[in-house]
Amino acid sequence: MKVGVVVFPGSNCDRDMYHVLTDVFHLNAEYYWHEKGLPENIDAVILPGGFSYGDRLRAGVIAAHSPIIKDVQKIAEKGIPVLGVCNGFQILVESGLLPGVLLKNESLNFMCEWTNLIVENNKTPFTNQFQLNEKIPIPIANGEGRYYVDDETMKKLKEKNQIVFRYSEVVNGSTNRIAGVCNEDGNVVGMMPHPERAVESDINPIDNKPSSLIFESLLTQMGVAK
Repeated sequence: MKVGVVVFPGSNCDRDMYHVLTDVFHLNAEYYWHEKGLPENIDAVILPGGFSYGDRLRAGVIAAHSPIIKDVQKIAEKGIPVLGVCNGFQILVESGLLPGVLLKNESLNFMCEWTNLIVENNKTPFTNQFQLNEKIPIPIANGEGRYYVDDETMKKLKEKNQIVFRYSEVVNGSTNRIAGVCNEDGNVVGMMPHPERAVESDINPIDNKPSSLIFESLLTQMGVAK
């Protein structure tokens, strides 16, 4: 199984993600620079966190026009799993692969803290090993993480079961406490918290197993033995 980790100027969680994929879950992962293309035989793509292009103009908006995004869009149309974490989520939204927008946190401050997610959809390639309403202790680290949609889009998200994660409490003012969503087909998932920072017991002071299930779900989706 080959997983691509897309790297943009300003990405800073790409190595963390690569470490988790290769050293923790023993997957064949490769970095792909944003100016290059993705291979046709790729099995999953991850857009990691960071500050692509220094968050100029708006977080993720410049990276959303990088050459590699056309390949990500084609891969998504084929049903191949795509995960965007933090800045990766912002890029997926700005590129039109996911609905909504990420705004500045309600506090107008950068937030770096532990929180809890609630699993709202366990049918995606990244949540199929969870129970509904399962709690995930996980860190956030963002300044523009407040998810927003209008009432009409929110209605569609609920109808299509596109809300994947919610915060267990109000964190940054996100609409309906939404922390992650998926596309209508369910194969493209974006989330603001950082699972790659929570899967190892050495750096997770609470419980690393729930975050691990995000990656174990991907293994199950692809038929790879854990």
